[in-house]
Amino acid sequence: MFRVYLRWQVIALLFLGFSAGLPFLLVFSTLNARLADVGVETATIGFFSWLGITYSIKVFWAPVVDRLKIPLLDRLLGKRRSWMLLAQAGIATGLYLMANVDAVSATEMLALCGLLVAFSSATQDVAIDAYRIEIADERLQAAMAATYIFGYRLALLVAGAGALYLAEFWSWQVAYEIMALLVGIGVVTVLCVREPAVNHFAAANDIADRVEKEALKRSHLNPRLARLIGWFSAAVAGPFMDFFRRYQHYALMILITVAVYRISDIAMGVMANPFYLDFMGFSKTEVANVTKVFGFFMTIAGSMLGGVLVVKYGVRRILLLGAALTAATNLLFVLLAQYPPSTVTLAVVVSADNLSGGVANVALIAWLSSMTSASFTATQYALFSSLMTLPGKFIGGFSGMVVAGFGYAEFFLVAGLMGVPAILLCIYLIRHGRQLDALAPLNHSERNGEETAAGTA
Repeated sequence: MFRVYLRWQVIALLFLGFSAGLPFLLVFSTLNARLADVGVETATIGFFSWLGITYSIKVFWAPVVDRLKIPLLDRLLGKRRSWMLLAQAGIATGLYLMANVDAVSATEMLALCGLLVAFSSATQDVAIDAYRIEIADERLQAAMAATYIFGYRLALLVAGAGALYLAEFWSWQVAYEIMALLVGIGVVTVLCVREPAVNHFAAANDIADRVEKEALKRSHLNPRLARLIGWFSAAVAGPFMDFFRRYQHYALMILITVAVYRISDIAMGVMANPFYLDFMGFSKTEVANVTKVFGFFMTIAGSMLGGVLVVKYGVRRILLLGAALTAATNLLFVLLAQYPPSTVTLAVVVSADNLSGGVANVALIAWLSSMTSASFTATQYALFSSLMTLPGKFIGGFSGMVVAGFGYAEFFLVAGLMGVPAILLCIYLIRHGRQLDALAPLNHSERNGEETAAGTA
């Protein structure tokens, strides 16, 4: 049973997960800690969280990553690996530039370098999602998801606690330069793994052919222009047409649920490190020990618990549980702000927050994965993952202003209350569960070639 974790595809996703997770905190909470540490104003720190919006709008260029071949690199590596390598080059370059930019005197330049990292990282996420789906049979997907999440969380530990340790004992410049070097782990992985044998574009190609024929039939368009129109329609419109056709009048409600599910969690996270460092007065080492190292294991424990609960009780019920726990644990920070600093109290609150986050995250990933169609998996998953972070990232940009105007306790209270819509929408999904199950895709069952052989071995 556990021999599945010895498959090369499963092992590869461990390292690709590390590559995907490494840049995230370096343009989010770790960057916020750096800005707070060097004396950047709280309101400015809040606006820096808008860098994360790049992850939330990756759906706009996901069709390009899904279907466009990069000249030269495509011949050498193939479509998926070439996009991953190009994205990794952008991440490493951006992190090196961030290491050598003064955060106080050149704040705008630091933001631009962070934007390069965020854009490249979001592009890498799209490419890795597509690679994961295409490299192996459905039977290996769960094992690959498990190792991917572990690698991702390990990278968050390195980019979170690791960067804080390096900054404490050396400098922020050294911390970001070492993070840039660690991008090499993903580069080596991409160069060592093989390209998927089959890309599942059958449905998209059918749409492109139909649009091209209609364009030629009803107008005097140049055949190349008609072909371009067909390609664009299939790449951009196809995934959305498929989703709305399947889920009909439930589609909009599903998208709204995806959009609001993580608002409470993301909005709170923007001000977490400034709260620990500035308001509570903890050192960077204490924050790293409790929120990054200890919090890492609590998140893994929550993820494991969430996986068991999803199997036992179904994904929608645990989706509701995760939403309720996330809102409730955010309210614990209101209490934390009322008492003198204590690492024990901090550890208790962080444990509850990370455990609930692990449960909610597993349930959300399982739910989103169940709704993607095999013909448009990469783009549809990019749509879902973009929607689930965009509102929170946008609202989080104003978090510094709320803290400056009212205080941390009031901010955490508002963040907790923002989780109420997600709870109500999850109840709606549970009540309409049978209808939604009837509309769900048959999903990635049609595999052939090498992937099928690997999955049945």
